[in-house]
Amino acid sequence: MISTDPQHSGSPLNLIYFYLTEGCNLRCRHCWVMPEEGSTQKAGGFLDLGIFESILQQAQALGLTGIKLTGGEPFLHPQIQEMLKIIRQAQYRLIVETNGVLLTPELAELLATCNNSLVSVSLDGVEGSTHEWVRRVPGCFQAALNGIKYLVEAGLTPQIIFSIMKRNQDQIEPIVRLAKKIGAGSVKFNFVQPSPRGDLMAEKGEILTVPELVKLGRWLEHELAPSSDIQLIITHPPAFRPLKRMFGPDGDGCSVCGIKGILGVLADGSYALCGIGEHIPELVFGHAGRDKLEEVWHDHPLLQDIREGLPKKLSGICRDCFMRHRCLGY
Repeated sequence: MISTDPQHSGSPLNLIYFYLTEGCNLRCRHCWVMPEEGSTQKAGGFLDLGIFESILQQAQALGLTGIKLTGGEPFLHPQIQEMLKIIRQAQYRLIVETNGVLLTPELAELLATCNNSLVSVSLDGVEGSTHEWVRRVPGCFQAALNGIKYLVEAGLTPQIIFSIMKRNQDQIEPIVRLAKKIGAGSVKFNFVQPSPRGDLMAEKGEILTVPELVKLGRWLEHELAPSSDIQLIITHPPAFRPLKRMFGPDGDGCSVCGIKGILGVLADGSYALCGIGEHIPELVFGHAGRDKLEEVWHDHPLLQDIREGLPKKLSGICRDCFMRHRCLGY
């Protein structure tokens, strides 16, 4: 069993995002990880199991407490069950982001045996026509619903991730009702950004403008969330959140941005800030096959700059915001 007690001084590495694959079984029109239209799984585009184990062994001394598996689609990885068993033995907290299509009862039961598992499944509409317009693969809506059912039957309360765009903004309330009906524990609302594939959506006017996002965010925070009987997570800066939703009698708090304690690992074994490192070389910090994790984590200049420069190097309105110490300019 891997020990998770930190044996160092300095900034702890709390969470590693493993981008297990370079491809996906869907072709989501807003994907920010894979910008190439029609991309499919590349030959050799899986994180090596030996590298995965080596990183976890090295991370134990850096304070690691949690692991996030994402992609691409993480359940495409041919050794996903072995990885889950390693995580279970190490007792790391497990977070998984998936489109749900490849989930099976066996996988759901294995996920349920891991420590404090949170499995998030993307669902971008309350019917197949909307979800499959976004994801662009026929049948993926029902397959995702089946995957959610397997998770619930295994004893988990999955999270629904709903990516808001003009095509589905009228389904925000219905997705909350659907999530409750099918046994989800929360709904996370992501605002689609004009990056990688989202650029084309922005050009076509398919994503919401900033004023529209601000208006929608206020409605979500002030009206929908207080009246919902399941948790709603809205991914906008804490400065836009009502204080009573954070610190009132029934508030859910306001967590500090975790960027100072997070590192990404790409499918080719590279260390990166996150999955966007596949397209921005400056956000790649080295490779697990040749660079020691401890040296990358403590010594890379960009990571040092993030830890030492946020929030004091923020500029503009973020510099003056009283929430800057929590969101760090997010």
